[in-house]
Amino acid sequence: MIGDTIPGTTIDFTEYDQTIAYIRQMIDFTGGLSLGQVCKLTGLPETSIQNWVKRGYVPHPERKHYYERHMSRILLISALKDSMNIEDIGELMVLINGDADDESDDIVSETELYRYLCEAIKGLDVEAFAENQIEYRIKAILAEEKANAEKLSMALKVMVYAYISGACFRRSDRYLQELKKM
Repeated sequence: MIGDTIPGTTIDFTEYDQTIAYIRQMIDFTGGLSLGQVCKLTGLPETSIQNWVKRGYVPHPERKHYYERHMSRILLISALKDSMNIEDIGELMVLINGDADDESDDIVSETELYRYLCEAIKGLDVEAFAENQIEYRIKAILAEEKANAEKLSMALKVMVYAYISGACFRRSDRYLQELKKM
């Protein structure tokens, strides 16, 4: 699978359906999540979330509580932050849903957008795609190599995956630039 955890969280992806239901129940039961609870679910430091709110990337909490809409935006940003810079994520969110504090300009709810992302990722298997092809190629390339073959094989895997990640990042950026023109 493309990711081991639910996008934007530290929770195993196999628990996706139960976790989303659990988060909704927690929000309903407690009347919103505290910043500490949000941090525990996402693995993010408080300062990151506070900074995202201050910069307008996340709606302001209501009476110091975060609701489903807040959580969805936080999870979206958290899921994208390893491959996109925060300014581009913020701009992407504005292109989709305008001002974070104004729901009237949204073309889709934050919750639906997050669900769409999770559904798009669920079932993608980069490991199978890459491991089968990459492992085969590396073995063929290193067939003559006897000394340090294992270490060299691992280093090549790191390099190949880094290259693939960079290629995906560049493609993502190209699509973002196209979206800006729409």
